[in-house]
Amino acid sequence: MNRLPSLPQSPVKHLKTTGIILSRTDYGEADRIITLLTPDHGKLRLMARGVRKAKSKLAGGIELFSVSDISFIAGRGEIGTLISSRLRQHYGQIVQQIERVQTGYDLVKMLNKATEDHPEAEYFTLLEQTFAVLNDQGIGLQLISTWFTAQLLKLAGHSPNLQTDTTGAKLDPSKTYNFDYDAMAFTPSPRGAFKAAHVKTLRLLFNQTIEVLAKVEGLDAVLIKLEPAVHNMAQIHIRS
Repeated sequence: MNRLPSLPQSPVKHLKTTGIILSRTDYGEADRIITLLTPDHGKLRLMARGVRKAKSKLAGGIELFSVSDISFIAGRGEIGTLISSRLRQHYGQIVQQIERVQTGYDLVKMLNKATEDHPEAEYFTLLEQTFAVLNDQGIGLQLISTWFTAQLLKLAGHSPNLQTDTTGAKLDPSKTYNFDYDAMAFTPSPRGAFKAAHVKTLRLLFNQTIEVLAKVEGLDAVLIKLEPAVHNMAQIHIRS
């Protein structure tokens, strides 16, 4: 019986991108499943084979709090295969302070939970910028955490109304307000918790770089009330 000629197999395509580690899960004796955020492939879940072995060539290129160049093979299912990795930028000062490490973990976890599998490239940019400021020990953690959360809300389309109150009236610097988290707007109140300084700082948090914010005098006192308020916005309006 004549056999049909075998069809040539398509070569396995190695894809290249830049990634930031979002999570790592040990698998088997020496492997690890990693989730990376990329600017062009969204989230990738890749099997890093043998990465936990002492002489693994992959381990050094997928450090936490780093940006890495990687090549991978897309999987037929949800998990592909990591082929090579090389550190592009490692933010080593973060790991010098346990408080910065914990803040970094918390912010990465927040972004991971708040995004679907194909987030826009801006999320990658935000996380890369956040690592850079976490690496700068001159910038306070309260500011970093509040600014990051504000930017995450903005990317998700949940910026608060910082121009008019819940009645439609323009915000008045001489008045005090409470915040309506469902309406994402201030509501007038004679004994409100928020004053003009809080509104002004919120505008900066949502619309300016953290480098600009770090130069504002007296910011820490204002952030005492704004930090929990911004995190409440995130808990209500983005995935948690």
